[in-house]
This record gives sequence, C-alpha cells and structure tokens, in this order.
Amino acid sequence: MKRLFLVVSSVVLLLVPVRANADIIFTPFAGVTFGGDAPSNQFTWGGNITLMGAVVGLELDYSYTADFFNEQPGTAVVADSKVTSLMGNIIAGVGVGPVRPYVSGGLGLLRSRVDTESLFDTDSVNDFGFNVGAGVMGFFTKHVGFRGDIRYFRTLLDPDNDNDLDVFVGSFNYWRGVGGLSFKF
Repeated sequence: MKRLFLVVSSVVLLLVPVRANADIIFTPFAGVTFGGDAPSNQFTWGGNITLMGAVVGLELDYSYTADFFNEQPGTAVVADSKVTSLMGNIIAGVGVGPVRPYVSGGLGLLRSRVDTESLFDTDSVNDFGFNVGAGVMGFFTKHVGFRGDIRYFRTLLDPDNDNDLDVFVGSFNYWRGVGGLSFKF
C-alpha cells in the first residue's frame, strides 16, 4: 500500500506542470458531512492550500468531523466518534473571468476513531483513501474570494495486508460539502 502511494505521488508530481508564477490559495472552510456511512449531516471544518497554475494545480486538503456517527449519550454504545482526512489532490479548472469551476481528486489518509461507553474500548483506524469532487472559486478582489465544493471520500484497502500492489475500494465512505473565504497570494 505504501509503495502504491509513493508511485502514484511520484507520477503526479512529474506530470503536473506548475508555472513559475502560480497562485497560492489558502481556504479555511466549514460545512457538513452526509451520505454513505454518515448517519446524518454533521458539522465539519478544515482548510486547504492550493498551488494553482493556469489550468492545473496541486492541493493539500485537511478536514475534521467530530461526532461523525451522531450518537446521543445514553442511547447507543458509541460515546464519541471522529473522522479526520488529509488528502493530496490534483485540481484542474479554467477561469472564466474571476470565477473558476474546477474538479479535483487525490489520495491520502482517512482516520476514524470510535470511543465506546466501555472504559477500555477505543477503535482507531488509519486507512489510505481517495476523494473526488467539484466546486467553484470566485474572487471579489485580487486577493480575497469564496470557494465551495462537494467531495466524495472512500477508503482503500489491501485485503492481504502484504507488499503487493493489490488495492481494493473499501467500504467506509461519505460526502462532504463545504464553503469558505479564499485568500490568494
């Protein structure tokens, strides 16, 4: 699994042209997770840093969702749950004036943690995962704008837990919709 991640990352870095005067865009965001394994809409927050060329760029995306499984105290075995994602993405979009619709996708880490009401039962899982999505960013001024997107997240698994490149799509998945102010440097 680690070899696959290194190979894909290396290929991406070699294939993505980045012009010397690329924009750096920082976007803190807030939104909701929903669908898939998320039993209800849950507040999520995070941010991304994008190095954007004329059409293609690279992005680092982080998000955190507390109480992901939305269990009410005293009504279920789960006392607390969290999901964290850290993804490296390729982003592509063509600007139409100050507005740029885009698509993105990439690989990274999906971490879930579930604490049960039992004193010693905590389950943390770190899985490789992927995300794909689309959105739009627009700038009101040269350096400040708004960005919103929707993304699908899903785990990747190595069923044999060996060093072969046999990777399958896992079962844990959810959607995320977010928006936030963008700052271009």
